[in-house]
Amino acid sequence: MPYPKALVQPMREELTRLGVTELTSEADVDAAFASAADGTMLLVVNSVCGCAAANARPAVALVQQTATQPDAYTTVFAGQDLEATARAREHLAGIPPSSPFMALIKEGDPVFVLERKHIEGRSANAIAGDLKEAFETYCGEDSATNGTVERPATESSPTAEESDLPPTFRSIR
Repeated sequence: MPYPKALVQPMREELTRLGVTELTSEADVDAAFASAADGTMLLVVNSVCGCAAANARPAVALVQQTATQPDAYTTVFAGQDLEATARAREHLAGIPPSSPFMALIKEGDPVFVLERKHIEGRSANAIAGDLKEAFETYCGEDSATNGTVERPATESSPTAEESDLPPTFRSIR
């Protein structure tokens, strides 16, 4: 069952005020990926969680102030746009689903992803820095892809003690 519309509307508006295009149906998602077949697109899987509010959405606002940009910014809302989110994840085959989540798409394929584990417990500035670096690598005129999906370098691997904790608790240790 999807979240109530009134609950998520303010969270949606944080991105739409920035000019991020909402994809609310499977057809919207397919059209966005088709448009990205000849360019670049940042897909944001939005969420009601605290790390989306404190880290992911503010990072999108920060990275929009940098010089190099993708051709499009798009979003689906996990927990409300159920079919659109499922379709977006179909386009990201082999990448585990998470939310919040961001994927830079180039020529129809993901080239850089930020999974929840790369978002929670990190500052919006750090996340924006990861996105900026990805934009500079893949969105410039001379950019090329290497056929792999990149992720940010993790600061450290969890210790044995931390690996027994759920990811949310690991991020606050």
